[in-house]
Amino acid sequence: MKIEMSYLLLAFATVLAPLAQGQSTPPQPKITGVLTILTPKPGVTVEQVMKIMPAEIRATVPLYLDGKIQQWFTRGDGKGVIFLLNCKDAAEARALIESLPLSKENLMDEQFIPVGPLLPLGILLRDSPTSK
Repeated sequence: MKIEMSYLLLAFATVLAPLAQGQSTPPQPKITGVLTILTPKPGVTVEQVMKIMPAEIRATVPLYLDGKIQQWFTRGDGKGVIFLLNCKDAAEARALIESLPLSKENLMDEQFIPVGPLLPLGILLRDSPTSK
């Protein structure tokens, strides 16, 4: 419970710290990647996905070796995959994913979430004795 509370407080700090400093909107994080979640569309069968999977693997491995796919995971619930893409924004990530066989066959639902460094960590640096 303590760990969950810490994450919750850190999330609130991201939003509330700029307001406490008189800023009307929180600062925007630098985007360093795009978290991409792919799940089969409703009604798509395992057989449909597995038929395309060899081509999907042949298309994604070079992206990993080129550094475009930074990390990749299978969802713990078995309902798809998660990529952390080395892209500057969601549009670039979407173009990359839509070039892959499963997306070309319109079998996957896609979510694109731009991510970056955790802004509240700057508070720790600002308030540290070495920064004074």
